[in-house]
Amino acid sequence: MPTDRSMTDSSAGVLNASGTNQVAPNGAKKPKLRRRRLRESDVNVVDQPMLKKALGGTIVGNTMEWYDVGVFGYLITTMGPVFLPDADKSVQTLFLLGTFAATFIARPLGGVVFGWLGDKVGRQKVLAATLMIMAASTFAVGLLPGYAQIGIWAAVLLVLFKVIQGFSTGGEYAGATTFVSEYAPDKRRGFFASFLDMGSYLGFALGAALVSVLQLTLGQDTMEQWGWRIPFLLAGPLGLIAVYFRSKIEESPQFQATLDAQENLAKDATASDTAASKGPVGIVKAYWRSLIVAMILVAAANTAGYALTSYMPTYLTESKGYDELHGTLLTIPVLVIMSLCIPLTGKLSDRIGRRPVLWIGAISTVVLATPAFLLIGIGEIWSTLAGLSLIAFPVTFYVANLASALPAQFPTASRYGAMGIAYNFSVAIFGGTTPFIVAALINATGNDMMPAYYLMATSAIGAVAIYFLKESAQMPLPGSMPSVDTQAEARELVATQDENPLIDLEHMDMPMVPAPAADSAAGRVDAGKVPARA
Repeated sequence: MPTDRSMTDSSAGVLNASGTNQVAPNGAKKPKLRRRRLRESDVNVVDQPMLKKALGGTIVGNTMEWYDVGVFGYLITTMGPVFLPDADKSVQTLFLLGTFAATFIARPLGGVVFGWLGDKVGRQKVLAATLMIMAASTFAVGLLPGYAQIGIWAAVLLVLFKVIQGFSTGGEYAGATTFVSEYAPDKRRGFFASFLDMGSYLGFALGAALVSVLQLTLGQDTMEQWGWRIPFLLAGPLGLIAVYFRSKIEESPQFQATLDAQENLAKDATASDTAASKGPVGIVKAYWRSLIVAMILVAAANTAGYALTSYMPTYLTESKGYDELHGTLLTIPVLVIMSLCIPLTGKLSDRIGRRPVLWIGAISTVVLATPAFLLIGIGEIWSTLAGLSLIAFPVTFYVANLASALPAQFPTASRYGAMGIAYNFSVAIFGGTTPFIVAALINATGNDMMPAYYLMATSAIGAVAIYFLKESAQMPLPGSMPSVDTQAEARELVATQDENPLIDLEHMDMPMVPAPAADSAAGRVDAGKVPARA
């Protein structure tokens, strides 16, 4: 959080924040300034029960979001005849894939609006609102009449409700990653944030499993008549449960500290001169480099992720001759195993760093994409499972770490807004459109290997972006004080701050104070000593 660096004195003028002596208007010399040392009271000791509650409250929203993604992705071949019965099957598929893409095109606006609100009024309030809108729009899809009842308006309404859902989802993942990152202790942020994506892919698997059970028990004809509605209608009660859990969580301590500091500085002209106060335009101007790096990484990760989840059932059915049931069932065990491995790669990033783990994701995508689709092309169940597993491997390393690496690129006061912009614009352009793009590429070229080439290209560009990513493992979030698990760890952190490479007072934006006063306030005997990193 930006702090008051002006240190104005009504009788003597302005102290020089550069640390050099400055002569005031009355001729008196002002003392040398430096960053105030870290105190034990500055360090946030994580409330473990509240952390678990916050984690659960955010996971349910992500699970809900991806439940719908899974349901819609696995019902594409079923819903085509419901909304465009007279069209060719390939046209039906492209329409549903285009509708899926429209959901993501609406995300950037939602990311900008909800991100701005999240930095203004708080993460918890906005996350509750996004979840309610998301659940309501999914439920409404299940109530839609088909083409037989209202003609082409059925397709129009389907697109409308999916766009509304995309708008609300624009604030969901950006807010959830921001929220959990701000709650988690610095040394375990990668581990806790990775649970968000574990919940996401389990939600997807849940939606896929439900569709498979319905297809198996009801049959394709009944599914086209009314069975397709059931998964969407279940979003109503599931959404109410999720909203209940989310309403029980409190605002993140890091953001609450930022709000308190903003209130204390409300009368200071410099306090409002921040990127967050200038809205999305100010955020883009201030952090455009970090935004570009984040967008490229999101594009690389989500291209692989959506190819595995939303497009693969259609690919197996349309290009590889599997029926709808097997096209759905084959991906479920791969998704479940991958989901359970995601926290392990998140924990690995806490040990060796975010960048090395992301390197594994990018390089393995380039290396494994072609063998993966060649195995799928054999057409046997064992080879298809092996091919899907090769795609899932890099996705596990990608998604587990974006949730912790990307929020750490932006300061607390602008974090939700920046994440809303970076994540949602990238997902809209590259992630959600992946099924549509690769299907169009296959139709245009007749080459079933086009998905592999597309994944390789996006990950090759993503590998370049990782080089420019700032490492953030175990470090305090920009603009925030350190977060630790215990009070003993807080005491040790303060005692060793001069030697600790993870502590950067500039990075935490500590206030400027007169050097002797700062050292005496910290209880030091060598009051004149200035820490090397200050």
